[in-house]
Amino acid sequence: LLRRLETAMGYHTVVAYPDTPFILEADDLLPSEVETLPSSCLGVILHHTSPASHTAILLRAEGIPTLIVTDAVPPSDAPVILDASAGRLVPSAAPSDITEAQKREESIRKHADHAHTKRFEPARTSEGSIIKVLANVTDAASAQEAKEAGAEGIGLLRTEFLFGEVKPDYHTQKETYRAIFDLFDEVTVRTLDVGGDKALPYVDLPKENNPFLGIRGVRLFKSHPEIMEEQLHAIFDAAKGRAVKIMFPMVATPEEFITAKRFALEIADKYSCSVDNITFGMMVEVPSVLFLMEAFNQEVDFYSIGSNDLNQYLHAVERTHPTLSLDPRSEALLGAIEQCVRHAQKPVSICGELAADEAAIERLVKCGVTTLSVSAKAVANTKERIRHV
Repeated sequence: LLRRLETAMGYHTVVAYPDTPFILEADDLLPSEVETLPSSCLGVILHHTSPASHTAILLRAEGIPTLIVTDAVPPSDAPVILDASAGRLVPSAAPSDITEAQKREESIRKHADHAHTKRFEPARTSEGSIIKVLANVTDAASAQEAKEAGAEGIGLLRTEFLFGEVKPDYHTQKETYRAIFDLFDEVTVRTLDVGGDKALPYVDLPKENNPFLGIRGVRLFKSHPEIMEEQLHAIFDAAKGRAVKIMFPMVATPEEFITAKRFALEIADKYSCSVDNITFGMMVEVPSVLFLMEAFNQEVDFYSIGSNDLNQYLHAVERTHPTLSLDPRSEALLGAIEQCVRHAQKPVSICGELAADEAAIERLVKCGVTTLSVSAKAVANTKERIRHV
């Protein structure tokens, strides 16, 4: 069953999803709408976005096969084959198409089952190097899923997706962070990162001609200090006695990092919170960082490369653009990563989609990357791919 979700005039249409298996076709979905999809949704077809959008990333993290196509699929009661890994859509599948797809699905399942049985084993390369595989998570439930999937820690806690559409108070935040911190010895928390294609109703941002180049990430410290204060207070209190990493997104200059860290330390002092076990790092997403590594090395404790945003800024292509495409393994991106690893004097990890790209993992490992952070559902396969490097 193929259903179409349409939005018009800025109004959101609420759809009563069927209990029977279906593929959802939509112009686009909000990241917050992904979590409302029922288990009967076997796949999603989107038109007005790109594979690098946060919606597409969250759909993949949920294990929902997703394709981005230009043309609408003609409504039909005939079987539909959606092969996201091959980028293939068969609208009215013939019996032979179905047989071929079932064989391919069985092969993928066998590989996944084999990787799953070894999910708690270290990811050791053929030369004996151990690569740490962490998880990107959005809430306590996905953190628990990551634990069961074999993740060795959390490399990216996306705090902007923690609480959905409702602004959380300090106590709700603290208890949620504490529940996540209890699961792993290593947790990296990214401070609130909204703007661009990520919006929250309780974070009032001005209308901008180009929001991807406007107020987002670490710039919220200046525009919304009260929200950042409450978040940092909750993180500090939840982290008592635990080693927690705090990561600032969209940092472009050393001064931005210094200002954000100073703000965080002032909050800790204001509420008498110990930061003895807290380390402060940053996302590498803005190309300017690559030219300022010497100065950054004097300030940061760690780096985490956000390959998705770094790629869009390197190529001046908005990551959600429906017609302009980005090569997720472009030479510019891979070269930038190699440059970052070569000049960084602090630990470097990768938490973007590239970290789970089996075609890119070998090059990442060979250039010196020792930590990859992927979605929970990609942990086992990522570990297995590393074992063949």
